[in-house]
Amino acid sequence: MAQAIVELKGVGKSFRSADGTARSVLEGVDFRLAEGEIVSLLGQSGSGKSTMLRIMAGLVAADAGEVRYRDQPLFGPARGISMVFQSFALFPWLTVQANVELGLEARGVAPDERARRAEAAIALIGLTGFEGALPRELSGGMRQRVGIARALVVEPEVLLMDEAFSALDVLTGERLREEILDLWTRKAMPTKAILVVSHNIEEAVLMADRVLIFASDPGRVRFQLAVHLPRPRNPESAEVRQLIDEVYALMTAGSGRAGRTTEGAAEGTAEEPARLTLAERLPEADVGRMEGLLDMLAGDGFGGRADLPRLAEETELTDDELLPLAQAVALLGLAKLADGDLHLTPLGQCYVDAEHKLRQELFGQQLLAHVPLAAHIRHSLEQEASGALPEEPFLRLLSESLDAAEAERVLRTAIEWGRHGEVFEYNYTTGLIHLPAGEEEDAPG
Repeated sequence: MAQAIVELKGVGKSFRSADGTARSVLEGVDFRLAEGEIVSLLGQSGSGKSTMLRIMAGLVAADAGEVRYRDQPLFGPARGISMVFQSFALFPWLTVQANVELGLEARGVAPDERARRAEAAIALIGLTGFEGALPRELSGGMRQRVGIARALVVEPEVLLMDEAFSALDVLTGERLREEILDLWTRKAMPTKAILVVSHNIEEAVLMADRVLIFASDPGRVRFQLAVHLPRPRNPESAEVRQLIDEVYALMTAGSGRAGRTTEGAAEGTAEEPARLTLAERLPEADVGRMEGLLDMLAGDGFGGRADLPRLAEETELTDDELLPLAQAVALLGLAKLADGDLHLTPLGQCYVDAEHKLRQELFGQQLLAHVPLAAHIRHSLEQEASGALPEEPFLRLLSESLDAAEAERVLRTAIEWGRHGEVFEYNYTTGLIHLPAGEEEDAPG
């Protein structure tokens, strides 16, 4: 077994919510990044992947467990670890050359040496001739190249890439990813290990020696899958497509009702999903897109069943967009997720065949049956004489287990779903959630 460069043992991390209560983001994370490997980390937004990277980089301290770099405890930023961010994180008033030199300057490297090493890193990443340009004069792909050059110029052993390609258009992201892999394969850069956080399943399979899948609430490693294919990998080969299917199956394991799975005892296995709790995240899924997905699934092209990779191609949705939609229709019992395939249920077929009014009734019925938050909101409104309540109590409830931004997003999703299913309404002027028109008079009092 190759020597570990960074190792996490039982790592946990909590953050304080607005009301002062601790919210666990990571719990019991065990992870080992060894020399000579690229690892991809997949998981839902908000599952703690980026927090894990920042702990590995020494930018954030763990609350529990142990973080070791080269078998020594890590208590702060490690000189041998660099990070590339999704947002480029460039200083807009500095030139390309000056942005790349920043890390060297912070380490006290002499100006002549800084300039030489920065020029070499800029050439390595394909930006020769743009040393004097400002970030606003560069395309998104070029700005990300500057971010990568800035990370590489300090000659790190470990490169952490946090959604480094997701802000780019598809072709630019693919090209930059291929160039990074080429540098890695030719050993043209000093980096000995790479960890890539991604939402793109194909990207993870094409890049990595291991694919890790993160669970949420709290974040932890749920599955891992070894990839033994030589590079470069053909995305259209049967071997790659099979691995992509397998990762989709692992990503959606246990999503049939709750969109959340307890950890399996062995790789590639999963127990029955936990019941969705009251203050738990909902898939970020737009009702119109959910209906479009069901209509497509029921069409002649699929006949009620499709594997998720093909659905992604046909819908032109990213994995980060498709997976929540698939989890949402499965949560509501309109479809079923199994082995990376999405199957239309008999109720889902009834939904597709129904007129708009019946669709709304079915949606509302399933929402109350399978989403406790929606049922709680509806019950609370029925107990109010006015049939209306402000959103704040429900936000406070969600904030017990979610951060403020995620609590807001989950409530907005529940409100959108509730409005479509005519379970409750929302007044955007007053911020009040209320029973549908005609039902307020039935409220007590």
